[in-house]
Amino acid sequence: MDVALYLLAAALVVGGVAGAVLPVLPGIPMIFGGIWLAAAVDQYRHLGWAWLVAIGIVGAVGVALDFVSASLGAKRIGASPRALWGAGMGTMVGMFFGIPGLIVGPFAGAMAGELWSGTSVLRSAHVGVSTWVGMLLGTLAKVVISFLMIGMAGVALLFS
Repeated sequence: MDVALYLLAAALVVGGVAGAVLPVLPGIPMIFGGIWLAAAVDQYRHLGWAWLVAIGIVGAVGVALDFVSASLGAKRIGASPRALWGAGMGTMVGMFFGIPGLIVGPFAGAMAGELWSGTSVLRSAHVGVSTWVGMLLGTLAKVVISFLMIGMAGVALLFS
């Protein structure tokens, strides 16, 4: 039974790494779930609660960064508060439409919010593109955080 649970833990971690890039899968929570399952099967001998809390905190930062990265891209270029709200709303609505929704949602939301603020179409498009760039940088950060979580678990397993 332990082998099956370890295989499930490994599948969660591998699926989580894929989910760090694919917005359809909750990558970071899957990685944390796989690490936690492996620790539980091992009865927390090599990966104790302190390591799990530390890995969980890193994962929580990654999840939060994933949600705000599009808005941070818009904020970086001085977008209006309405554009920031639009980027956040576009991200939330886009989640229901899969990958195309997550690509178009933040862009369209930020652009609509900036247009609502009364700026030009060109400026609104610039805000939309900046939102999209922020989202790409957020994805890159998610990948780095995913491997950081896996590395922390590896260090804990090697040195305990």
